[in-house]
Parts: sequence; structure tokens; C-alpha cells
Amino acid sequence: MQAIKFRAAIAAVALAAFTAVPAAAHAKDGDAPVTEAALAEHIRILASDAFEGRAPGTEGEDRTIAYIVGEWAKAGLEAVPGSATPWLQPVPFVESQTVSGTAKFKVHGRDFAIEDDGIILTGRDPSVSLADLPAVFVGYGVDGTGKLNADVRGKLAIMLFDNAPFGDKLPRYRERRQMLADAGASAVLVIATDAVPWTDLRESVGAKTVRLASAKPGAPVSGFLSLEAADALLAKAGLGGDAAREAAKSPDYRGAVLPVTADFNAQSTIRPFASNNVVAKLPGAKPDGKAVLFLGHWDHLGICGKDGDADRICNGAVDNASGIAVLIEVAKRLGSGTRPDRDVYFLATTAEEKGLLGAHYFADHPAVPLGDITVALNIDTIAISPRGTPVATIGRGKPAYDAVVRDVATKLGRKMDDDGEADAFIQRQDGWALGAKGVTSLMVGGSFSDMALLEAFLGSDYHSAADNFSDKIPLGGAAEDADLHVALGRAFADTKRWPGK
Repeated sequence: MQAIKFRAAIAAVALAAFTAVPAAAHAKDGDAPVTEAALAEHIRILASDAFEGRAPGTEGEDRTIAYIVGEWAKAGLEAVPGSATPWLQPVPFVESQTVSGTAKFKVHGRDFAIEDDGIILTGRDPSVSLADLPAVFVGYGVDGTGKLNADVRGKLAIMLFDNAPFGDKLPRYRERRQMLADAGASAVLVIATDAVPWTDLRESVGAKTVRLASAKPGAPVSGFLSLEAADALLAKAGLGGDAAREAAKSPDYRGAVLPVTADFNAQSTIRPFASNNVVAKLPGAKPDGKAVLFLGHWDHLGICGKDGDADRICNGAVDNASGIAVLIEVAKRLGSGTRPDRDVYFLATTAEEKGLLGAHYFADHPAVPLGDITVALNIDTIAISPRGTPVATIGRGKPAYDAVVRDVATKLGRKMDDDGEADAFIQRQDGWALGAKGVTSLMVGGSFSDMALLEAFLGSDYHSAADNFSDKIPLGGAAEDADLHVALGRAFADTKRWPGK
């Protein structure tokens, strides 16, 4: 659909939705509980085959955005005043797909073969050719303080995937890889440790990759080595895989120059395209310059199966049609009940599955000044746990905020989960992009409290064609968490109760 026609269609949907439903009276004593049936209906629609897995830049995106805008308009939300494209924040992307790639290594000047199934290569440009790159094993790429640990200019940097042993004190591998590129690395190969199965990585990285058009350029060549291929190369170089990984755990590790050179050739197709964040506003009754932001990602993986598969569509029912369903129902409660004091914004982001890209773009081009956002509440993969699951908080650690969350949850009869297991996911959700800009961002609820249930989902239906809507999806916990977010929105938007830090 052409951009102008699409925008006109969105405006028509919003107008029809707004005029078709009478303005709700603002005289309720309390908010009606969110029902499982209401959530189920939204998820059933958003995760239907008609939406084709909600991939950015597809007709599935158009249908998704039309549905969200229509539901938010019925809830009483408005397009952000002064926005160039009402309801939409266009996000420019560049899509790349590797056509072919070859790698040749020499160790001590002698050819060393790595099987094709042990390496994945991608080129930054349509055609890249590099010869005789000296190699350095950089461990995690940074030291214990987060600073680069080796000279990589003009070299091949070989880096470990996961953050161990430093945990969340270190950036995720994408950020560390970019730091190496910024420092002049000609190529970066990431060793795929046990954190991600190699077969899954080959399927995902061997397909199309997406980056923000405004993003810093990566290294001319990047890619992955299987653990077996990396160990064979490091052993031949006299370092040894186990010994190299153990040495890299030191916070003052400075990398190891290898007696290795590499030649790379890569050809890729490059396609620019645009997708959209969806942004809406509920004007406050007593605005004071501070705002509450609710967000969740609308996108999923699209048509992800192979030719011949019985089901090729990754519908993303739990991840994250469930989160969008909750955002819609929260908007309805806040829009139809007593109007909150402060402005409340709602953001549905694109390309979370590609690395939080829509959230990063919003953080760089905010529709509301970031300094005005008193809290951002992210909702993602919320249909995991049953009713009665304790409340965990990703992003906890600020006493005043933690106290509000605890107070609101306790008044709703919820128990708190303070074991900290959810902390491991802080960099894997859209709130991280805002948190990096100084916005207090929380993800609150039961889904990241019961690790057994969450890990069962991550090890089965997650990011596969099996994440479909069905009666087996536990919506009791999602409904409770929706009520929790309504109450949190009211608490943080209350100028008397919350000072707006």
C-alpha cells in the first residue's frame, strides 16, 4: 500500500472509530476489571493468519496498525498534537540479505578450513572483499568496566556471544559488536556459545537482517562462528577454546593476537523501506508537564517457515499480540474512567524483534520530551502465567518507584517476587532503549516471575509457527496484570500521589 493511501486509511479508521462510539461518561467509582474474553478477542484477531505474522513493512503491518489505531480511537486516545503523520511515527530501515559469502583462513601461514556450516557471513554493502586480515581474539570485546579491551583497527575481531561472567554490567553482543566496528574493526565474528542454539542462529541470521537507516555502519563484514569451528581455529592457533574463554573472564583481559589471517568475500541485497511506531495521547485532566508512557511492540516475525511447511506464519500470539491486547484494554479503562491528572501516552513499537529498533528510534526522536516521562511501563509476552502469580519487576532498584509498584500490587491482593530472576531480561525488552536515555522504565507483572513457565514457553512455542492463539494460552494472569497496569497508570499519573520525579 502506498504511504499516502495508507495514512489516509488510518485517518479514516480513527475517525470512524471515534465517531461510532459515544464519549464515555467519567463518573465511575472504579475501573471495571479486564476480562480474559476481551484479551482473547484482541489476540485472536492480531495473531490470525490474515495479519501474516505482523512483520514490519508488509500488508500485515498495515492491518495491525489499522486495528490498533481503531481500538485506541474508540478508547478516547488522540493522535499526538503537531505530529507530521497523525498516529504514526515513520521509522526508516535498511534490510540486508546475504546472497553469498566465503571465508578463507590461514594459521601460521597455512590454509585452515572451516566447514561452511560452521560460519555465517553478512556484508554491510552489496559487495565486500577483504584480504589478509590479522585476527585477534577479544573475549567479550570489553573489559570489566565496559571499555574496549584490544586494538582492532583493520583487523578481524573474534568475540564471545554471551555476557558471562559480567552479566548485565556489560552491553549485549550487538552493542559490543558495534563498539568494535566503531573502533575500526574490518570484520567481527561472534562465537555462538550455548546461549543460542547454532541451528536457530543459522536460520535467523541467514535470512534477512534489518537496521535503522540512521544507525552507525557496522563492520564491513560480520557474522558468527559455531562453538566447534571457533574451538578448532583457536586450538590450531595454540590458544585453545576452553583456555581462551577462561582467560576472557578476567575483568582486565586485553585480548590475544592470533597467528591467523582471513580473507572474506560477501555479496548482499540491500533494500531501504519504512515501518511505523504508533503513538497516541490521552490528555490529562490536570497536566503538569510530566507524563506516563505505556509501550509494547506490535511486530513479530512474519512468514518465517520454509517452503513446504504446513504452517509458515509466525503469528506471535503471546509475543506480543498479548501485550498489545493489554495496551488496548488499559487505554479503554483510563480513557473511560476518571481522567488521570497527567497526560498518558501509548506507544506500539515496530521491529522489537530486530533488536528493539522501533524503541531506539523513538528514544532518539521522541514524540514527547524524554525528560517529561516520569515512568515508562513496557508490556511484552504477558500471557504466560495463571492468576495468583506474584509480581516481578524488570528495572527495579529505585526505591520510590519500587514502593509505588509494591503498594499498588498489594492493594490488588498481589504478592511481590523479589528474587531478582527477572533482572536477566532487562536488556531484552523495549524499555532498555528508553532506560539508556535516562527514562525510568519498568516491566511489571507475573510472566517474568514464574521462570519455569517462562522458560517452557521460550523453549517451545517462542519465535516459531506454534505461537498461535488457542484456548490453552493462560489469560488469567494477563488479565490480572492488565488490571495492575491500569492501577499503576493511575498512580503514576496522580499529581498528588506521585511527584513526577
